[in-house]
This record gives sequence, structure tokens and C-alpha cells, in this order.
Amino acid sequence: MTRRPPRLARVLSCALAAGTLLTIAACSSEDGDRDGSRVSGVTASQAAGKRQTPSPSPTATLSEDGARAALITEADIEEDWTQVKQTEAEDWHDTLLIGTVDVSDFLTAKTDAADCQRLLDSLFGDDLLGRPSGVSALRGFTQGDSRLLYQVASYDRTDPQDSLNWMATLPEKCAQFTATQKGEQRTVQVVETSLPNVGDAREGLRVTVRGTTGGTQATLTLDVAAVRVGEDAITVTAGGLDGGEQDSVDQAVKLGTQRLKDVLAGKTPSSNPGEFD
Repeated sequence: MTRRPPRLARVLSCALAAGTLLTIAACSSEDGDRDGSRVSGVTASQAAGKRQTPSPSPTATLSEDGARAALITEADIEEDWTQVKQTEAEDWHDTLLIGTVDVSDFLTAKTDAADCQRLLDSLFGDDLLGRPSGVSALRGFTQGDSRLLYQVASYDRTDPQDSLNWMATLPEKCAQFTATQKGEQRTVQVVETSLPNVGDAREGLRVTVRGTTGGTQATLTLDVAAVRVGEDAITVTAGGLDGGEQDSVDQAVKLGTQRLKDVLAGKTPSSNPGEFD
């Protein structure tokens, strides 16, 4: 895709047992090991500050063709993911993410509630790091009832690090809160997850939403990751009603970051990522 339509809602679909269709949206070393450097007692905002210092990155401008070339393929992710048509991926979204955050859940209501509302809205709209100021491309995959959405985008006139810093505060600000949609309450929990130590900066979250849709109780689990490479970034959202997909997110982040670096360095990304860890 050459350029994303403005804030198109994209849907991760999953059939409930009763037949009701529920749409779902669905940091170690460069070799893909988990990050063991988390320090207890450090706030999310302090940790974000430690991750702000970038390592040297390619300075080439990401083109439309480059963004598409940087997208992962089925060979880049584990298990039995199948790529879907682009039009299908563009239409994914999840109704469980729609809701108004209950301000009474927060001690610092106006600020924290606004951040949690932004999280729900950005997951629903697939613009976790904000609307790209440059080119963007996306690709979707399915595996059973789970969905994985992978995006590459340029933020040459904005700062993706600001959004990563915001993400780092969410496990503290939005650890648990309530959102309401048409009288139905959803309980949302947000926890931090570790990612392979790739890119200039990275943040990982697991977002769990428990509520009722179509009269049926359901739990949506999404593993979310964002990695910055200079002024460009990749985002991954994967999961569904059957649970999260952290292993696949890790693999997508690891190999996808390398693909983006190759593109920015003027190289052609490998079509054979090799054996999975």
C-alpha cells in the first residue's frame, strides 16, 4: 500500500462458539534474547528516560516502495500464520476496544484517564504511535482465531520517541481501569512486556479487555510492540479471544527491525530469515 487511508478502522475477526461474529484487533541482545535489565522500583517514566538514548541508525528517507519491502512475510514469523489480503487487514478492528474510560478509577483523573482513553482509541484505530507524518504500509496475518497486524511507518515530521515514552507510562497509569460502552462495562488491564533488544528504542505491552459483546462474556488479549529505528518505526499488534501471541510478536519485532534497517541501508531484505529461535 502506498499510503494508509486516514484512520481507517481495521478488524481482527473471530467467530464465537455460538456463531456470533466478534471482531478482534487484534529488552537482552541482538540475537533475540529477552531483556533482563528491568530494575524494580523504577517508574515507567524513569525507565522510558533510560531508553531514550538512540544508537546510530540509518539516515535514509523511507520511500513508499521501501516501506512495503520492510514488511514481514509469513516466513518471518513462527507457527502457521497466513497472510491475508490487504483490504481485509485494513478493515480489522475490535468492538471490545470501544468505550469511555471511567474517570472515577483514577487518582489523577484528568491526566491518567486521558492516557488510557488514548490507548483504547489508538488500538482500535491502529495508530498506536499517532498518525504517520510520512509513508506507511501494513500487512495482516491470521492463525486460527488470532490476528497479527504489522505496520511500518515514517514519522519524519513528528517524534516517535514521544509516543514510546507515553507507552512506557501506561502499565503504571492504566494498570487496571473500567470502560463503558452502551451500558456495558469492560475491565481493562495493561502490563509491560519485554521485547528483543533491537532498534533504537522499544516498548511492549499486553492489554487485556474483559467484557460482554452481543450478550456473551469475552476476553480479548492483545500483545503490542513498537520499535523505533531513527525517525521510522514498526508496530505489531497480535492476539484475540484465545489469548496473546507474545512469541510471534517477538519474532516479528526481531526480524522486522532487521528488514527495516536493511531497507534504510539500501539493501534488499533477505527472503530466507533462517531458522527460528
